[in-house]
Amino acid sequence: MENQVRVRFAPSPTGYLHIGGLRTALYNYLFAKHFGGKFILRIEDTDQSRKVEGAVENVIKTLKWAGVDYDEGLDRDGGYGPYVQSQRLELYRKYAQELISKDKAYYCFCTSERLQEVRQKQLTAKLSTSYDRLCRNVSREEAERRIAAGEQCVIRMKIPLEGELSFDDVIRGKVTISHKMIDDQVLIKSDGFPTYHLAVVVDDHLMGITHVIRGEEWLSSVPKHILLYNYFRWQVPMLAHLPLLLNPDKSKLSKRQGDVAVEDYRAKGYLKEAIVNFIAFLGWNPGDEREIFFMEQLVQEFTLDRVGKSGAVFNIEKLKWLNQQHIKLKSNEELAQLIKPHFQFAISDESYFLKVIGLLKERLSFPNDFIEMSGYFFRDPEFIEEAEMRKYFEPETHSQLKLLADRFEALLEFSHTSIEAALRQLAEELQIKPTKLIHPTRLALSGRTIGPGLFEMIELLGKETVVRRLRRAVEKFRAV
Repeated sequence: MENQVRVRFAPSPTGYLHIGGLRTALYNYLFAKHFGGKFILRIEDTDQSRKVEGAVENVIKTLKWAGVDYDEGLDRDGGYGPYVQSQRLELYRKYAQELISKDKAYYCFCTSERLQEVRQKQLTAKLSTSYDRLCRNVSREEAERRIAAGEQCVIRMKIPLEGELSFDDVIRGKVTISHKMIDDQVLIKSDGFPTYHLAVVVDDHLMGITHVIRGEEWLSSVPKHILLYNYFRWQVPMLAHLPLLLNPDKSKLSKRQGDVAVEDYRAKGYLKEAIVNFIAFLGWNPGDEREIFFMEQLVQEFTLDRVGKSGAVFNIEKLKWLNQQHIKLKSNEELAQLIKPHFQFAISDESYFLKVIGLLKERLSFPNDFIEMSGYFFRDPEFIEEAEMRKYFEPETHSQLKLLADRFEALLEFSHTSIEAALRQLAEELQIKPTKLIHPTRLALSGRTIGPGLFEMIELLGKETVVRRLRRAVEKFRAV
């Protein structure tokens, strides 16, 4: 691209970062990095009534956790600040006054009571609800007189009464909307704060934004924004509106049907690599069968022409699967750092701890699964369910396990290969299937019927522990 790409993510500080918000941020980030551009974080806090204390800090923390790091923002001034809209109010008022002077906007003195009355009449008549433009023709002189007298007002933009507006969206293609479908939008509220529509256009222009990549819900607002760009004689950035995120039943993703905050998924143990991989595929694909991606690969591959129009279904099972895959790809040392803060046993042997992680890694969906799965590697199993014992322990099992304990104790080399050979040789001598020894052995050693490879598990537990636990099981369940 001829000019440096500049994109922005502009959340409102109204709570935790929505998973859809993270996707928007990620797509902007990937697009910027793919073309060697800049990714800007701007806080849109013009609606002060919805502002939540600590929300800005949470957005920043979550973005950095996910690796979606911004080049410019609150604490990284790139020469286009301030990056918080409530600190830019004079700018918006200046440009609103410019629109008034160009007769592209007007003062509106209608009270909220009157607006509600107009809306109710339109609803009763089954008409679309919009402002009836009562104040559109109030003269400048009269408006200034009423303002001087202390009457409250807002500033609305003048939408052309005839014609239509067409624009090209990178994802949607050509979109045409009749001017009759567009309301005379409020630009400056009675409290002096701008609405989103004026602020976003002013900020995007002054911050040099070249591409606006945001959710589909803003598509209907584009004509208002383009008219404002035209009124100011500014260049309109390239537009790309991302598909909606959907529940499996194709309804819009919402908290009513499950978690929607990134923080919720982080708390449940989803890795940032899995979340980024997953949300990248909510609307985009690389054009082939590959599914496992890291951030560096996404930056290299990402283009807007591979973003689809259709809504993207949020499949929690796919996210869980991706989490499993990314856990498998982590080193034992990396997983240890995720597990240790929650681990309940003292780790006296780091090498042993890492080997246990390596053995169980393939079976983990979340790092915390390790805690529930690994107890028997650090202490004798507390009990074995009698129902399970009756399933796997036959009257002769205790004597067979006693023989197996003797064989294991006699091994000079205690490796998984020698362990397996010893068990299978004993089974052959006893003229039984190896499973007749394998299942009760696993149960005696771990208190479980499933787990990692038995012979690798036995090798890691060590000869002394294995022999002792087998003999303990023989004594405990001799009568079963």
